Amino acid sequence: MPAEAEGVDRVDGVERVDGVDRITAGREGELSPAARRLYAYAVERQAFTAAEATSALGARAGAAITELAAAHLLQRAAGPGPERWSAVAPRAAASRALAPLALLVRETHDEMDRLRGRLEALVPAYEAGAAHRDLSGAGRLELVTDLGAVRGLIAELVAGCEQELLTSQPGGGRPQETLEEAVGRDESLLARGVRMRTIYQHTARYSRPTAAYVERVTALGAQVRTLGDGLMRMLIFDQRTGLMAVPDRTGAALVVREPSVVHFMTAAFERSWLGARPFPTTVSPEAARSLSDELRQTIVRLLSEGLEDKVIARRLGMSERTCQRHIAEVMRAVGAKSRFQAGYLLAAAVPAEPEPGPGV
Repeated sequence: MPAEAEGVDRVDGVERVDGVDRITAGREGELSPAARRLYAYAVERQAFTAAEATSALGARAGAAITELAAAHLLQRAAGPGPERWSAVAPRAAASRALAPLALLVRETHDEMDRLRGRLEALVPAYEAGAAHRDLSGAGRLELVTDLGAVRGLIAELVAGCEQELLTSQPGGGRPQETLEEAVGRDESLLARGVRMRTIYQHTARYSRPTAAYVERVTALGAQVRTLGDGLMRMLIFDQRTGLMAVPDRTGAALVVREPSVVHFMTAAFERSWLGARPFPTTVSPEAARSLSDELRQTIVRLLSEGLEDKVIARRLGMSERTCQRHIAEVMRAVGAKSRFQAGYLLAAAVPAEPEPGPGV
């Protein structure tokens, strides 16, 4: 209802509705100027009547009396004759005003205690069920599909990591925003004395943001290497907890706490680490040519397996256009006029991998 509605008048914090005075909240609960003047008038006197206050302060004294009485700063004085008022000390007024709130707070605390008791009564059942779940192996694999939740989990695991973080990151150079999010977190990890080893793909060497990130973390003791193919995206914390990417679920991660699976992930990382090359912050022309030759050899192998361009590009961490350029160069080198012919010629040219010997 608007303030200008018929029958409503406002005067110094008092709203008169159809002839009845009602207190309205001033700015942040402050007293109106008229109420402040009346209170100063009241504290100088033992008691006073409304007529005396009106004679001294004007027509607004009546509304001010109502306001001060509602704030417990005025009380009716005892004695015969006309109604008289006397001032109440501010601390005493505060006690009176806060008494209902104090009661409400006590009742709220009591209700909180009752609710806590009801819920804590379920703790034994929960702990017994959790123990049974751990014995059966359930709960050691958890699928997290929300990217924000995955990032929060990574931050939590990094903060709790005490010995070593192993990271395998296929896909070439990493996005600038991802590196900016990771660098501060990883520097804090290394500053605590936690070891850190990371494997990228060779194509990451040509990414300036990735090279700058590697330069910063290696200066603090991190070790970074690159590999051509065969990487799976994963993180391993203290060889106790692992995170793996989920195929065809962008932003999702599988949290692994099963010791045997984490051990398998760690062993896979170590095999990749042995075959990887150190990541230099600068790449010489000779090293670039060497990497290009290795990339082409990998493309030859994957092309001979009949894989499509986009699959090869994804596995090597490069754009599909760059991959197609390399494939065209390979086709020219073997004199192939089609991918099918190139695959046939390359399959015949690529030597078969040796059969594993006894005991392998």
